[in-house]
Amino acid sequence: MAMTVVISALVFGLLILFHELGHFLAARKAGVRVHEFAVGFGPPLLSLRRGETRYSLRIVPLGGFVRMAGMEPEEADDPRGFPQRPLGSRIAVIASGPLMNLLVAVALFTLVFGVVGVSLPRVDQTVLGEVLPGHPAKAAGLRPGDRVVAVDGIPVTDWRQLVSLVQERPGQETVLEVERQDHRLVIRLVPEESREFPGRGFIGVAPVTVLERLPLPQAIASGFLYAWQLTVVVLKALGGMLTGRQPVDLMGPVGAVVFIGQATRAGLENLMRLAGFLSLNIGLFNLLPIPALDGSRLVFLGLEGVRGRPVDPEKENLIHFVGFALLLLLIVVVTYRDILRLDAS
Repeated sequence: MAMTVVISALVFGLLILFHELGHFLAARKAGVRVHEFAVGFGPPLLSLRRGETRYSLRIVPLGGFVRMAGMEPEEADDPRGFPQRPLGSRIAVIASGPLMNLLVAVALFTLVFGVVGVSLPRVDQTVLGEVLPGHPAKAAGLRPGDRVVAVDGIPVTDWRQLVSLVQERPGQETVLEVERQDHRLVIRLVPEESREFPGRGFIGVAPVTVLERLPLPQAIASGFLYAWQLTVVVLKALGGMLTGRQPVDLMGPVGAVVFIGQATRAGLENLMRLAGFLSLNIGLFNLLPIPALDGSRLVFLGLEGVRGRPVDPEKENLIHFVGFALLLLLIVVVTYRDILRLDAS
């Protein structure tokens, strides 16, 4: 559990670091004076000043901020303040945080496809890579490494044949001929009905997997494609929750820690995939037009472009303050639900 907490803190810390780094680099490019670059909230654990900027690591790793000149009333006239920059530069500064998270997601997926490798099933053979507990195969004595050579006397040479024949036999006694090292065994079992595909047989086995690494150009293309596919899934789920077509199901910090722990135990590929998915979610969530998030700040900048003058800073700050308080309340509620789920499991 301690290792899970440490890895979770590292994952969240790095994702937040890159998010704030996006804001910071864009602000520096736009000529904005940056007073502080912080990862986390609350009292600082570490703090270092370099030039005009203080860099700090704070005690609560659930966010971060880049404090720029001109954001306080007493600095409103600072020529290097954020409000004094051209509208396009300010839009770029705000948008760069979420966009950095999206790029980090693509980079992580690219590393998975091109460096770590993707686990792919060996469907050209019938060797068992995994035998799941609580299912007929395990109860009948099948083991990883067994090779199924026939089902009810019908020879099988690839995984698709094996699956097809098993699926045709839910609730029927089935005879498997199996090679185990230098011995041939006869295994009798009754496939159960699949929960995911009613009416089809299931015995609880999985094929051997191999790691496949793609060439760099193909890995990059696959990274972008995978990120796009996940984006579509997330946006459809969000749309379904907003329209009431599906129940609201949000995951908070506790739930994320649980998933990170599971992914860590499953291997580096799964951990990197999950980190990429979390980074993608952080980027997309921050683009939503919710007060206190980057998306709402982009909305106010868009209104400024349409109206030709900025929204009253005091009113905008009040809206962001209320939104931040509501976000904190949402985090508390979602965390409580995560804990209830954890207790129930």
